[in-house]
Amino acid sequence: MNSSSQNGQNGPAGPVTPAERTRPSFESIYLHLAQTLSQRSTCARLQVGTVITTTDYRKVLAVGYNGNASGLPNTCDRHETGNCGCLHSEENAVINCDAPRFIEKIVFVTHLPCVQCAKRLINLGNVKKIYYAQDYRLRDSVEVLKSVGILVEQLPG
Repeated sequence: MNSSSQNGQNGPAGPVTPAERTRPSFESIYLHLAQTLSQRSTCARLQVGTVITTTDYRKVLAVGYNGNASGLPNTCDRHETGNCGCLHSEENAVINCDAPRFIEKIVFVTHLPCVQCAKRLINLGNVKKIYYAQDYRLRDSVEVLKSVGILVEQLPG
């Protein structure tokens, strides 16, 4: 038995070649990574994950998820919607990103960023596009991002 049949990759006419196989896009891979990272979130209300990559998708520059600051209890400080005290995933990814401003970046987020995170991503420098899976309760950030030339696109999550 060859390796393709062991992996269950046989088509009607025999083994499926790499060219015939459906390959996931880099966009879906990195959005899936953001969704997996969101599972580390300690926020009681919303679990969000972020991945920052280069525009050629060859490097992950930073990741983040929402939760309290390192060393503090893994809980929300408050239970007020929009003000639970957790750091946002985009904020953590920006903090973790040590790539210079001249490096072009693409951001993948499980949820549309809020206005403050949109501004943080703008200040990160050279963000070209933001992909997200789910809408946030407020959509004001879309216009803020577009006003500085950052493309925003929702992908199926």
